[in-house]
Amino acid sequence: MFIQPWDASLDEAEWRSWIADGHDFGQLSVNGPPGEPPVVVPTHFSCDGADLLVHLARPNPVWKAIDHDPNVVMSVIGDYAFVPGPWRAPAGTPPVEGVPTSYYAAVQFVCRARIIDDPEAKAELLRRQLAHFQPAGDHAVVAVDRPPYGRMLPGIRGLRLEVAEVRAKFKYDDHKPVEHREAVADHLVERGEGLDAPAARQQQRRLDRIGTWKP
Repeated sequence: MFIQPWDASLDEAEWRSWIADGHDFGQLSVNGPPGEPPVVVPTHFSCDGADLLVHLARPNPVWKAIDHDPNVVMSVIGDYAFVPGPWRAPAGTPPVEGVPTSYYAAVQFVCRARIIDDPEAKAELLRRQLAHFQPAGDHAVVAVDRPPYGRMLPGIRGLRLEVAEVRAKFKYDDHKPVEHREAVADHLVERGEGLDAPAARQQQRRLDRIGTWKP
């Protein structure tokens, strides 16, 4: 992922906060064997310290790819919007000469995957994931010898993704003048399609922190 200086995460806390704010669904990308394309699996994940936890169905083709190469990437994107050219035309320039772009936030975790097959270890992984996704505890006990999870454990495999590197990008025209960014955020709110509102919030949040971009 190419990251311009003005698109980079301002600090580790920025991308961590963004992930924690409900961005826990991504695409797990694994290099396939020679002559085969990468395997890309959409999946929820949860954080466990510095690692990511995932579970997938045993028939999933991802296991063959991980056996071939355990170096993987979990890619998460969100708060994206298409910004039409007229919104980005410089002052004094005809609107039709503005160049469109995409706004988005993206975090990529470069990881080494470790497969979990032990039944109790898989149960513990599920308990940790449920603690994240259903913190109210409104679910059955996850135990190897109790239904419903006990009889389902053989059908899944777990993954602990040991994070080696994090690449984070927040692409919201932070190198443009303050007035330009404020105007685009207003346009996004007014249009109100798709993820326009969260994209505008990200742009305003970055604007409040950065102000005028200084190389």
